[in-house]
Amino acid sequence: MSREFNYPTDRYLLIGRVGKPHGLRGEFKLICFSGQPESILSYTRLVLVDKNGNLSGPLVTRKSRVQGKNVVIALETINDRDQVEAIVGVGVLVAKEDLPETGENEYYWHHLEGQELVDLEGNIIGTVASLFNNGAQDILVVSAGSEEVLIPVTKEIVVGENDGALIINPPPGLLELNKNSGN
Repeated sequence: MSREFNYPTDRYLLIGRVGKPHGLRGEFKLICFSGQPESILSYTRLVLVDKNGNLSGPLVTRKSRVQGKNVVIALETINDRDQVEAIVGVGVLVAKEDLPETGENEYYWHHLEGQELVDLEGNIIGTVASLFNNGAQDILVVSAGSEEVLIPVTKEIVVGENDGALIINPPPGLLELNKNSGN
């Protein structure tokens, strides 16, 4: 999803895309890219990004509410349906500085992306390319040369972090089982 929009990834996090208008007074449906739409309710400033990488200034959220797997949002500067129709499809960003602090044993996916993955002996497995959630836990997608390795994020497998590297203790066969070389 983030490859669809060009924006400074060091400063912003893509949280969704503007969907269709909701009513006549400038509300719109935010198609959430997170499995937790309720977390978006705490953001008071959002930035829009179009496909060409043009960013809006920070836009203040007037009100928001969860509706199913998405959020209905009203921004202070958007007051009617025509204004919403002009921005349908643009990306919605939040400044990383506006994200709430993580608690103990919590993390943001973007904190793990790009980190090296090593085993207990220090052998390099690869680099975390992305993450996804399979319904039971988060899964690290690790780029290991021309192969891809999937690693479940559990406290038994991901056992620590050291100098920007995640340390894993994979059970026997996990690395071989989860390899996907694209064949």
